[in-house]
Amino acid sequence: MAESTTTTTTHKFSGWEKPDLDLSNADWRSGTQGTGDVQIAFVEGFIAMRNGGRPENPSLIFTPAEWRAFVLNARDGEFDLT
Repeated sequence: MAESTTTTTTHKFSGWEKPDLDLSNADWRSGTQGTGDVQIAFVEGFIAMRNGGRPENPSLIFTPAEWRAFVLNARDGEFDLT
């Protein structure tokens, strides 16, 4: 588990403003133990995603529907750059 950040941000995606989320006590989880990996946290019904190597940078905030679409597309190889 990584350290939490003290960033509170507002994000706008697809014309819908997401609420300010306090990520300072978020339970960040990684898929690996490497530096710079992607970390996610479940906060107030949303999913936050950040770069574990730069936790001070802004996090992306997803609704559950957006997160599901992202995960399904990733599994289908949509983001495969090889």
